[in-house]
Amino acid sequence: MKEFQWTSGIMIVSAVFACGCDQSNRAGSADARSGGETVSSGRHVHADGSTHDPADDGSHTHQAGPHGGVVTDWGGGKFHVEIAFDRSKKEATVHILGDDERTAVPIDATEVQISVSDPQFQFSLTATPQTGDPSGKASRFVGSHDKLGEISEIAGAITGVVEDTPYSGSFHAELQPGD
Repeated sequence: MKEFQWTSGIMIVSAVFACGCDQSNRAGSADARSGGETVSSGRHVHADGSTHDPADDGSHTHQAGPHGGVVTDWGGGKFHVEIAFDRSKKEATVHILGDDERTAVPIDATEVQISVSDPQFQFSLTATPQTGDPSGKASRFVGSHDKLGEISEIAGAITGVVEDTPYSGSFHAELQPGD
């Protein structure tokens, strides 16, 4: 009987490792803090058919978002976040998207945050629901900061909480003079 229990335990542990444990870009994971993808089994498949290994260094690229912004992962692809900048308004707009990188996904957050690494600054974006977002949820967040009108390149992280789970994703964008 003890041999059966021991063998069963090994099989269960093996099954867990074979399936993977997706801690995908949650703010508490080491990979989320470094801005990379997270450790998970298998490959992440995007809507366009491209793939990447979730254990890579986060250097894969996404297509431009449906609103012309840059796209990053939240939760290893569970959510995608598109960030678009308007230099003339000194404004950033974030859209929460589904795993297809196109469909709006309303979340129950009132704000998300952007932390820029160089020059270093932070600002919050407030929920600005789009038509069709259910009451109390938003798929769009808008915020401004004076430095957005001064810089031509921006890199940092966007963080937020969805259903009590913190998420983080890194981004890099070049801002055109007309943006």
